[in-house]
Amino acid sequence: MAVTVKRISLWRCEVPNEPGALARTLEPLAAARASLRVVMGYRFPEHQERAAIEVYPITGARATAAAQSAGLAASDMPCLLVEGDDRPGLGARIGRALADGGINVAFLIAQVVGRRFSAVVGFGDGAAADAASRLIKAACKEPPKPRRKPARKPTRRR
Repeated sequence: MAVTVKRISLWRCEVPNEPGALARTLEPLAAARASLRVVMGYRFPEHQERAAIEVYPITGARATAAAQSAGLAASDMPCLLVEGDDRPGLGARIGRALADGGINVAFLIAQVVGRRFSAVVGFGDGAAADAASRLIKAACKEPPKPRRKPARKPTRRR
């Protein structure tokens, strides 16, 4: 199974938690023809009148200018984008690898579309993200398949 794990930079802004906030944030990016792979929006449980919007990727001068005009800025939280072929139990294997490695996750968002999964994982610092990258790659490796012995041809006795 091919799995990719790479460091990414989410762009983030805080907005009033009100109708239209997401649209106002995304419209300048659409006008700049930015192609987004990740869009997250959520309100803050402790301050329900506020929300956050996070997007990835922001690349190129036009998209960067559009993101900045919408109030987005590159987040300093180290994040990983993990993508690959889905299979049962993979999330548990990744979770166990991070736990056994003593890595705390700041946030995780994951989804499966068809036969592929995608996840964005945030960490408290760069060292944790680097260690998590190694652990996730190891957890996603396909376990070796048992080798079958070649079938013997039956011998005929006369």
